[in-house]
Amino acid sequence: MNSSTKKYGAIGLCLVIGFLATQSTALQDSVFGRTVIGGPMVALLVSMIACNLIPKLDKDFKAGTTFSSKKFLNWGIILTGATLSFADIMGTGVKALPLILFNIALSFTIAILVGKKIGVTKNTSVLVGGGTCICGGTAIATLSRIIKAAEEEIAFAMAAIFLFDTLAAFSYPYLAGALHLTQNQFAFLGGTAINDTSSVAGAQATYVALNGLGDWSGALNVKLVRTTMLIFVALAWTFIMAKQAKNEAAGSQDSMLTVVRKTFPMFILGFVIMAGLNTFGVFNFAVGSMTAGKLLGKIAKFLFASALAGVGFKIKFKDVFSKGIKPIALGGITWLCVAASSMIFIHLFAGYVG
Repeated sequence: MNSSTKKYGAIGLCLVIGFLATQSTALQDSVFGRTVIGGPMVALLVSMIACNLIPKLDKDFKAGTTFSSKKFLNWGIILTGATLSFADIMGTGVKALPLILFNIALSFTIAILVGKKIGVTKNTSVLVGGGTCICGGTAIATLSRIIKAAEEEIAFAMAAIFLFDTLAAFSYPYLAGALHLTQNQFAFLGGTAINDTSSVAGAQATYVALNGLGDWSGALNVKLVRTTMLIFVALAWTFIMAKQAKNEAAGSQDSMLTVVRKTFPMFILGFVIMAGLNTFGVFNFAVGSMTAGKLLGKIAKFLFASALAGVGFKIKFKDVFSKGIKPIALGGITWLCVAASSMIFIHLFAGYVG
């Protein structure tokens, strides 16, 4: 088998794993009534298991998995823009914007400071912070390309986010009942303190069923506004990285604008353009049973899953258990701080929340 065959075979394998992982969410919905593990995380786990069962992966196969983890990630990020809208900030979840912005600042601050204290790499800390305050795996995928995170850093951050995201999604609907939270209070709590959109949807479905609320979608409305913040967080970290590059090249005569132009990841431009087009309703036309925007969002999830399959082929379980405990602990600390922030806000400003 020649080198090209091995490389493209690896790419094909990542696509197959990504497709099956994406389809697994429908199976989970039918069995459990909600998505328990998102497609990208399923793909990551499957490829990690395969990696640890296969004695050795040669360099040509690894070249294919590297292509998958980088290129599919970029394309997925660009298509994700078609699911976001600047206009959503002015929608029904706008009341939660002060809490969302505070939690973003809190999450990154806690993750970076505590991460430094316990010996977690800065990149992993940034990914944990972003995943906790924005939208889990999508934020981790987006930020990882901007800050040039290593594949094991992505895997550790994903594992940390998944564990506590699952705990929140299962417990918050019942916690809301025990604490006698109003519908709006649960919308703020679920929409700002559960990470992945599918997990928010699952928690909301449980809450609706427990309380007989029909088509109520308050938590998802808040989450939609929070997810839109990914646009601004991605741009902010792009400029932070450009400034860092400028400082590291202190002797260079390049202006800040030149450094930004050299370091700016072009997929972010595509991401922002797609979000802008979606804001003006360009993707609202029907494609079969769904809008073009929803279809592009589904393709983006498939690409993310295929990219994470590529990442998984680089990770050994022994590395996760020997090096991944601290990132998971960091994920727990950051998650607790954001959860506490949201809980304090909905009680302290109960009149505002409603």
